[in-house]
Amino acid sequence: NRIPDATYEAVFAAADGPARYKPVFDRMRAMRPHQLSDELEKFLHDNSVVGAAAWNRLFDETTAALTFDVDGETLGLEATLNLLTDHDRTRREAGARALARVFTDNVKLFARIHNTLAKEKAIEDKWRKMPTPQHGRHLSNHVEPEVVQALRDAVVAAYPRLSHRYYRLKARWLGLDKLQVWDRNAPLPQETPRLIGWDEARTTVLDAYAGFDPELAKLAEPFFDRGWIDAAVKPGKAPGAFAHPTVTDAHPYVLLNYLGKPRDVMTLAHELGHGVHQRLAAAQGELLASTPLTLAETASVFGEMLTFRALLVRTTDPAQRKALLAGKVEDMINTVVRQIAFYDFESRLHAARAEGELTPDDINAIWMTVQHESLGDAFDYMEGYETFWAYIPHFIHSPFYVYAYAFG
Repeated sequence: NRIPDATYEAVFAAADGPARYKPVFDRMRAMRPHQLSDELEKFLHDNSVVGAAAWNRLFDETTAALTFDVDGETLGLEATLNLLTDHDRTRREAGARALARVFTDNVKLFARIHNTLAKEKAIEDKWRKMPTPQHGRHLSNHVEPEVVQALRDAVVAAYPRLSHRYYRLKARWLGLDKLQVWDRNAPLPQETPRLIGWDEARTTVLDAYAGFDPELAKLAEPFFDRGWIDAAVKPGKAPGAFAHPTVTDAHPYVLLNYLGKPRDVMTLAHELGHGVHQRLAAAQGELLASTPLTLAETASVFGEMLTFRALLVRTTDPAQRKALLAGKVEDMINTVVRQIAFYDFESRLHAARAEGELTPDDINAIWMTVQHESLGDAFDYMEGYETFWAYIPHFIHSPFYVYAYAFG
């Protein structure tokens, strides 16, 4: 970043120059206006283990240790969240209320974590002369702020004809005047309740991938055969799902919390989209293999859609096709509308934190505002739902990550 522009361009223009690696250096160069002195950069690096990294670890250890009493049964976070898609409405409500109780009991700690991380980010952004809290994420995603703003504005403008309209329709399907939060991802009454075994999930996804290109399935197969997937739900295990590359001469790993719901099959397809992408990208070498989040989520959503289309083709019963289509609409609302609502939540939280410390009630109010905006008038909200921001890991580990899902 200290090399003059003319010299920099000449190096890559040379016939024997490293032109292939110019994108790598261009990404570093984009940080040029925000780079600090060597001493300050070293200090920030050394200090991070007792700063953001420590607060990230506190969040992870806290969420992994949470337990929820649901009708006398003690469950972890992932198993309790799974109840929100149960066919039994009473069971869904019990799960939602258990989540609300535990989040409310721990909300001061989660508020402290958010306050501290937002303030730490603001301090570093100030030193780096970042114009907005989101700017660093845009740079790492290689995308202009105006493009992200256009995406956000387009999705928000579509809330009324997408999520608002769909949830009013779903309330009619369920025979309800108003939906509750535990109805948002509820299966339709005509959907046949069944658990999908791991072997069937594997076959479903691999067949869908092979239907597009046999090479795609061939790349995904070793994840199953060689134990590259940690799928089982276990006490103390991190919630959620992700695919993680290692180094380019090794292989990625996938983490799931597989409980046999149709959405779990879609999650498997999603994460294997990442995994296959990471395996293909490895041929580019260590410096060029990584991708911005915006491109990474394109591969995963592509894998998801391949699997959904394969399932739809082989589903002939009209009631089951309707249930399958409704589930996909809800998944896409979760991928696009919900993630942009999350982005708005983060943006407003960081803006409010710039004015001073936020109480749990302050953060709850921001959360409920974006929920009303994105979900529309089809919902009533139970007491305690205002704390449901507390468990979402993206806000902690990767601020402003979430718009990448809508991008994908």
